[in-house]
Parts: sequence; C-alpha cells; structure tokens
Amino acid sequence: MSQAPENNLPALRRKARHYALQALYQWEMAKQPLHEIQAQFLTDYDMKHVDTEYFGEMLHEIPANLNELQSEFEPLLDRKLSDLDPIELSLLRMGVWELKHRIDVPYKVVINECVNLAKRFGATDGHRYINSLLDKVAANTRQIEIAAARK
Repeated sequence: MSQAPENNLPALRRKARHYALQALYQWEMAKQPLHEIQAQFLTDYDMKHVDTEYFGEMLHEIPANLNELQSEFEPLLDRKLSDLDPIELSLLRMGVWELKHRIDVPYKVVINECVNLAKRFGATDGHRYINSLLDKVAANTRQIEIAAARK
C-alpha cells in the first residue's frame, strides 16, 4: 500500500477505485492484458496517494471472478448485459466484488463510492441505476450488516 497514514485509507482507496474503474474500462474495451494495464497505470499516473495494493487486487480479482460477480446483478437488470454502458458494467462488477469479497468495507461506502464514480464518468442518470442495483445486491449479500444498521 502507499506509505500514507492509516487514517488516510478512505482517500487512498477512493483513488484506487477511480483508477481501477479506468483500468477495468480499458481492459473491457481493448482486451489488453491486465499486467500491462497495471504497469501502464503505475508508470503513467501519480500513484503516491493511491492504495496501490487495493488497485491491483481489484484489477486482477474482478476479471478473474466475472461469472460469479455478474450472476449477482444480471437477474436484476432491465436489459441485456451486453446492452449496459461499459462504465456501468465496470462499476457494477466493482461494487459487487467489494460487497462480496471485502466485508471490511461497509456496504454504504461501497454503494456511495460507485455512485460517485458513476456521476463523474457514467451516462446521465447512470448513478441512479448503479445505486438501485447495488442496493439490491447488498440486500442479498450483506443482510446482517444491513439489519444491524437499521436498528
């Protein structure tokens, strides 16, 4: 991880998600090997304020688990998977990966971070779609956490 203080972890991870979204989009569109994309990002971007371990984990784990991740949100879609905007698709994969594999990250943080990225990079109102779908996935994958938050 970057050498920043532990109390800066949320900001480091926010930047990691930002770059992971861009890298996953590049992978989806160009089908470039992941190790090349990772090397490019580590070389071409200022990664001083990025949790580079988290970035690398997302970049490699999400493509390795596509079927598992997509099976969580595909039944909830109102369109075919192939009709999703590539940014929305990458954000859904990222969000579901964090919900399922990073239980150390609160579900509200996962959803909020993906919604904010959708607002910045996605299509008009794409953030609402991301919010709705990830909220439904969270209800299935983080039931105990959600129940505790409602008490």
